[in-house]
Amino acid sequence: RMLIAVISDTHLPRGARRLPDACLERIAAADLLLHAGDFVTVDVLRELDALGPPVAAVHGNVDTAELRRLLPAERVLGAGDARIALVHDAGARRGRLERLRRRFGDRADAVVFGHSHLPLHETGPDGFQIFNPGSPTDRRRAPTHTMGMARVEGGRVEFELVDLG
Repeated sequence: RMLIAVISDTHLPRGARRLPDACLERIAAADLLLHAGDFVTVDVLRELDALGPPVAAVHGNVDTAELRRLLPAERVLGAGDARIALVHDAGARRGRLERLRRRFGDRADAVVFGHSHLPLHETGPDGFQIFNPGSPTDRRRAPTHTMGMARVEGGRVEFELVDLG
């Protein structure tokens, strides 16, 4: 059994913005942290790395050149006995689940993405899932700040959206 914290689009540093305490607590309690891009700077990656669990991430469209050199645009990782793909921009809403299934389906059980800042969880008829955790710091058009938690057990990934207020 594995517990994974899932965030994206932190867009830090910006003014007094910071990760909410409830987000930091969930990250610290997790076995792994997934970040689907748009950290902005390498310092943010380092700060997340210092929280404890290993960080698996991809770069986003607003990340610095230094961060883009350090992180891939996409990746697939083993998480317990499941495989999760990470990508920042999953493209247009229409047909997204099917498109990501074609892109990663033979290599992953689920895809975590960001970019839109809008939480989303969809499951296809074959059990393939896509999940966007929203943003813990920059909600934009979403009603609240959010993040995700995932539990991996028995080869299955179960996502939960966490409302951070």
